[in-house]
Amino acid sequence: MNKLAFFTSVLLVAFISLFFSCHKSNVAISVEKELLFSLEYGNFEENINLFSLSNPGQVLTDISMKDGFYYISNGESKKVLELNSYGDLLSLYYNADFNPKPSFASENQTTQNQTSTRKAIPYQFNEARIVASDSRKYLYVVDLLPIERQELEEETKTLLSQIVLRFDNNGNFVDYIGQQGPGGTPFPYIRNIHVSEDNELVVVCQTNTGITVYWFNEAGYLLYTIPFSITALPNPLQDQTDLETFVSLENIIPSYSDRTLFVKLDYYTTTIDTATNVQSGIDYTTTLLYPLNVETGVYGQPLTIPPYEDVVTDGFTKLVYPVSYDFLGVTNSGWLFFMVGDSTGYSILMIQADGYKIIKRHIDINHEDYLYHTFDLSAEGILSGLFAEDNKVNVYRWRTDSLVDVIIQG
Repeated sequence: MNKLAFFTSVLLVAFISLFFSCHKSNVAISVEKELLFSLEYGNFEENINLFSLSNPGQVLTDISMKDGFYYISNGESKKVLELNSYGDLLSLYYNADFNPKPSFASENQTTQNQTSTRKAIPYQFNEARIVASDSRKYLYVVDLLPIERQELEEETKTLLSQIVLRFDNNGNFVDYIGQQGPGGTPFPYIRNIHVSEDNELVVVCQTNTGITVYWFNEAGYLLYTIPFSITALPNPLQDQTDLETFVSLENIIPSYSDRTLFVKLDYYTTTIDTATNVQSGIDYTTTLLYPLNVETGVYGQPLTIPPYEDVVTDGFTKLVYPVSYDFLGVTNSGWLFFMVGDSTGYSILMIQADGYKIIKRHIDINHEDYLYHTFDLSAEGILSGLFAEDNKVNVYRWRTDSLVDVIIQG
């Protein structure tokens, strides 16, 4: 081999090594997926009914994990299942008009609560759409009121149709929570419910003008009502550009440890065609996460959330499009979790509340394998997911909490 050929081959090897090392550095490490248990489709106590997947409309099945116990609300069959991490059914809350009597149900419900390791609790759910639990093992279930009990708010033309049911740790129905507390006016559409470490319930509702958050104490009495109108959101971009800017209120999630709301805002800016000098579109610009002190109503300094970079290649052309992450939740240690779907699963972004530490990871999922899925982030930072296949539902777990623990201990 002559000197020129040798030198050329060395350069080629070096280029290939550099290319693959750079390529590898841009790929987030995958978090291992752990299958916890599966549930078959059907109408019996340990089954899930998702047959409405073949029909258009919202799926009414949700999952929540608290202290290692999993709660699955199955609105299609008007029931809620409590299971351990092995998939053993511990409690079943069910509408007896739509479900057969569980095989372990006792004729004497009081005796059953005292002696049985599994509880069967009949309740006339109309929907049972979202579920959560607190440290006392109280169960909270979002339910739909019958049409005759629904109300219409005349001023905003908002339908008030949902309530939050409360059950104690023995499965006894306590009361329902409305806007003012126990027995109050129904809520508008409930996007989600959260429970703090002090067992304070936070209800996040969608309205015609934005989002309204209701914050209740442990006894269920209203502490704060916080409305978020699209027209009154902070927009620092207005002072930084002459172009028209728009704000999108993506999500609001409460802190687990104090009375703070984290408000995620996505900002967009109009683009101008230089040739015609007219507006040609709207581009995503940035995402800011604002902490709002619920007690004072004052916003803190926002945290800039870096976008996910979606890379599109066409031949030798590579285009990078910034995409906003979805706000997933907040842990009890103050870590903020975000996620966005991609072609091979989901990219996960974990950020310390002060913004100094950022972890990027990936969970591998073949989207074509599943008909429906939903995620839950526990207070400890454990990511769980319910995934519906053709013939069963799988519940998976990703130990993203261990990644956070390494940073904290380090």
